[in-house]
Amino acid sequence: MSNITKTAMVTVCGRPNVGKSSLTNALVGEKVAIVSNKAQTTRNRICGIVNRDDTQFVLMDTPGLHKPKSALGDYMVKIITASLSDVDCALLLVEPIPHVGGPEKALIQRIREEKIPCILCINKIDTVKPDELLPVIAAYSEEWDGFDAIIPISAHKNDGLEELMRELGKYAQEGPQLFPDGETSDQPERQVMGEILREKLLLCLDKEIPHGTAVELTKFSERDSGVVDVEATIYCEKASHKGIIIGKQGAMLKKISTMARHDMEKFMGTKVFLETWVKVKENWRENANYVRSFGYDDRQ
Repeated sequence: MSNITKTAMVTVCGRPNVGKSSLTNALVGEKVAIVSNKAQTTRNRICGIVNRDDTQFVLMDTPGLHKPKSALGDYMVKIITASLSDVDCALLLVEPIPHVGGPEKALIQRIREEKIPCILCINKIDTVKPDELLPVIAAYSEEWDGFDAIIPISAHKNDGLEELMRELGKYAQEGPQLFPDGETSDQPERQVMGEILREKLLLCLDKEIPHGTAVELTKFSERDSGVVDVEATIYCEKASHKGIIIGKQGAMLKKISTMARHDMEKFMGTKVFLETWVKVKENWRENANYVRSFGYDDRQ
C-alpha cells in the first residue's frame, strides 16, 4: 500500500540533444522516453513517474528548444512553453560548456516570467575534467543569479542523481497521488509502441530522413494466446526517402522492424507480431493538419 502524501511536478527542459530523455529514464529507473544521438528526438511531452518515500515525482520530459522551421517545430515549441506553467519546479539541463546559448537564455527568461523555482543541472560531467565545470557555473550564475541550486550530473553514469532527487523533494506539495503504484509513464501502450518504432528509424537512418518520418499504428490488438498484433505505417516526406527506408530488397525496413519488435516484446512482456509499411506524405511537417493527425496536437 502506497504512503504517498505529496507530489512534485517538475519540467525537464533544455536545448536539443542535451540528455533530457536520458535523465528522465535514469531517474525513473526504466526507459519511458526514446533516445537517440539526433536532435529533436522527443516531439511530445512525456511524463516519467517516480515514487520516493512519501512523494510522487512527475517528471515532464519536453522537446529541445529550437528555432521552429515547420508546423511540427511550432508544435514542439508550444509544448515546451506550456510545460513551464503550473509546475512546482523547472530543471534546466545544460551541457558543460562555459557559454549561455540562445535556447538557454530563452528558457531562463520564460522561467523568470513564470516565477517558478529552477535547478540548473550540468549534464555530461563524465566528458570533462572537474575544474572545467567552474567556468560553466560562473557563466550561468552571471546570466542569472536566481537558480535555487546548481547540480553537476551525468545521466549516462548515474552520477549526482541522488543529490538531484533530494533537491527536487524540497518542492513537493501536499496532495493526492496522481498516478497509481507501478505506473512509470502517462503514455498509453499504443503510443509507446509507435515511439519505439520511431526510435529505430532515428537510430538506423542518416541526415534529415528520420526527422521527416512519422509513425501511425493502424492496428494494436491482443490475441487470446497473448500475442500482440501491431500494424504500423511509416510516413516520410519524399519518394526518394521511401526507397532508402525500405532499402535494397527490403533490407533496411526489415532491420528497423526487427529492432523495434525486440523492444516492443521487452516492453509488452509477450510475443509481438509486427507488420510495417512505408508511405509518402510530401512535406507533412509543414502542414498543421497532417501534424495534428499524427498526434502532435497542442489543443488537447
